[in-house]
Amino acid sequence: MKKELGDCCRLVAVSKFHPSGSIREAYRAGQRIFGENRAQELVAKYDELKDELKDVEWHFIGSLQSNKVKFLVPFVSLIQSVSSQKLLDEIEKQAAKIDRVVDILLEVHVAKEETKSGFSVNDVYQVVKTFIESGLYRHIRLRGLMTMATNTDDEQLIRHEFHSVSELFYRIKRDFALPDFDELSMGMSNDYPLAIAEGATLVRIGTSIFGEREYNVDSNKK
Repeated sequence: MKKELGDCCRLVAVSKFHPSGSIREAYRAGQRIFGENRAQELVAKYDELKDELKDVEWHFIGSLQSNKVKFLVPFVSLIQSVSSQKLLDEIEKQAAKIDRVVDILLEVHVAKEETKSGFSVNDVYQVVKTFIESGLYRHIRLRGLMTMATNTDDEQLIRHEFHSVSELFYRIKRDFALPDFDELSMGMSNDYPLAIAEGATLVRIGTSIFGEREYNVDSNKK
């Protein structure tokens, strides 16, 4: 898979619902970035593995409730799924308490499913503008954008959705002086080649690495 990703794209191994033993196995194979979509599960795995796998990057990639933010900010490497102003404000609040700068991506909603979250394409530009001009977010580093495409077999639609977010990413990069705005997280197991073709720097892949998820697994099982 490394050859498929090329030099400009990194793999986020999505380990949600898989036991810590699976993370250890992927780590031994050279993987260093792991993504979780439930705060409680991420905290549990971090607590179990932090002394053993010291150079792992933990990415939060799922829908995040404001009351869970305080548990993630002490250690998370990247929160990929910042989908509201309320969440942005809460991350700043909690990060300020421990004087830590937290890296984030703004989630962009382009999929046809209304159940998927995120800012609209039209709103993201204004959010970035406010982020910079307000001067309020001294404990957040805006690293880029994240999106999920429509769950469909229509590759033309998926490519169009990825392309629209890629265009937005480069527009923001061009218009604003954000030196660390360099990550575009797009693509999962079923559509990552299309995401890479549209400029993704991160792809979030679970099933192709770990197999089908063990939904009832004890995340602390070794």
